[in-house]
Amino acid sequence: MLLCMKMAGSIISRMLDEMEGTSMNPHYYAVIMAGGGGTRLWPLSRQSRPKQLLPIIEQRSLFQMAVDRLDGLFTPDHVLVVTVQNQVKDLHEQCPFLPMENILIEPEPRGTASVVGLAAVALTKRDPEAIMAVLTSDHYIGNQEWFQKLLRVAAVVAEKNYLVTLGITPTYAATGYGYIQHGGVQGRYDGVDVYYVKRFKEKPDELQAQIMLATGDHTWNSGMFVWKAKKILEEIDHQMPALGNSLRKLATKWNTNQRQQVLEKEWLNLETQTIDYGVMEGARDVVVIPAGSLRWSDVGSWDSLFDVLPADANGNIIIGGKHFGLDTQRSLVYVNQEHRLIVTIGVRDLVVVDTGDVLLICRKDEAQKVRHVVNILKDKGDEHV
Repeated sequence: MLLCMKMAGSIISRMLDEMEGTSMNPHYYAVIMAGGGGTRLWPLSRQSRPKQLLPIIEQRSLFQMAVDRLDGLFTPDHVLVVTVQNQVKDLHEQCPFLPMENILIEPEPRGTASVVGLAAVALTKRDPEAIMAVLTSDHYIGNQEWFQKLLRVAAVVAEKNYLVTLGITPTYAATGYGYIQHGGVQGRYDGVDVYYVKRFKEKPDELQAQIMLATGDHTWNSGMFVWKAKKILEEIDHQMPALGNSLRKLATKWNTNQRQQVLEKEWLNLETQTIDYGVMEGARDVVVIPAGSLRWSDVGSWDSLFDVLPADANGNIIIGGKHFGLDTQRSLVYVNQEHRLIVTIGVRDLVVVDTGDVLLICRKDEAQKVRHVVNILKDKGDEHV
């Protein structure tokens, strides 16, 4: 498995750059959220092997790609990962140059609000002036240079005590994403416009999505944020006082041998909530940077791979194994066994995924429903989830 060697190999060159006066902001940190399950990419993605650990694109895992695209902007000691216990070993094996002490472990998954809060406590204890970029481990971003420029701009704006979010410029009327409506311009930084946020909106129906696309003042909510660690803790206190109370208790014991005990006790009583719904919808001082040209995808379902992987002359994407297609178009075939042959005849717009113990066949436009199947199987106690 490729171990993010690009980032590891450039550490020396970055150290030389810093000696020449081009050092990075010493108070800027990246926080990668890496505890999700990725049920929409089932049956490849499982509870024991979620999608961020899988080499779906370019023979690298999405987690490795998330770390690699920080190369040159953050040193490894300024990259934190928040995950759950059963993923720690795999994550560290994929990027072993990340310090083990930078991997924060939630006792139980409680949504992204608790992830952000845990990382903010860790950072304020390490660096009271910390600015944190909250990033995802399971998204694809094709334009690394533009991504890093936006993160630099976001840090400058966050210094002014704003909560900054990156909004993806919509390319179609998506109903699977939350939206951010922006108002007037807050400022222009290095050629990048930053806008005040009017409001966050939950996933819309088809008509609402069409309207929001037409108005031109909405972006998709990427789930990526930049802010001062102490600023987001203040906002959590205001919006989610129960979580804020638990975080304060944790902070008082952070540098003691009681940290783990307090963490486990407090986490079990927390409600599961996202940072978007629990905090950002009612937050103050929120701005958005429309992030066009990122070539972004949340790789949230099998059909989303058509946005990031090259197709053949017939519009088909074939991953692994052996495939013979006769009159097959605009379909995806995934096989994780070299000896297994998949044959398709007269197929249009299908997803075929063979993992050996599970065979999934569905229409491409129905791929989002895979998560519903996973939930049903989970309720039945099926071993294949």
